[in-house]
Amino acid sequence: MTEFGREYGEGLYALCAEEKIEREALKELQTLKTAFRENADFVKLLANLSISKGERTAIVDETFKGKIHVYVLNFLKILVERGAIQAFPECVEAYQAGYNRDHAIVEARVTTAKPLRAEQREKLIARLREMTGKDIAVREVVDPAVMGGILLEMDGKRYDNTVLTRLKTIKRSMSGEAS
Repeated sequence: MTEFGREYGEGLYALCAEEKIEREALKELQTLKTAFRENADFVKLLANLSISKGERTAIVDETFKGKIHVYVLNFLKILVERGAIQAFPECVEAYQAGYNRDHAIVEARVTTAKPLRAEQREKLIARLREMTGKDIAVREVVDPAVMGGILLEMDGKRYDNTVLTRLKTIKRSMSGEAS
């Protein structure tokens, strides 16, 4: 994450937390992050410096005014004015980190070969909640390359119990390589 993304995301979070709208703003930011990822041409338009700042901020106003909180709207306009709309995902990441910290939430990234079934997800969340004493926000990633098992990344730690890693370990031990 860039210093810019961290600074602006944390700044927006501090403002929203002070006004007690941090949950509402987080939902809007996550929705916008997804929409921007799915509509890359719109982001390119907002980042196009051959269009005046006034025109670009007017596009933001016309698109989002009355649909998102005024703080989030103004935040988007600031990013557009500064030519930094591409830093938006990093800003959301920093905002999310502040929210998680203040609400005792740990984000866990779970990578599996196939999507988790509902009961698997519930058991995993319950076990992680028991381990950490905190609420858990699971971000699931499906990667068939892991072949089976689970890769868990949480609190800067990595717990790898995937078939792929076990096979690599066996291959190293058979070839006499040091682990």
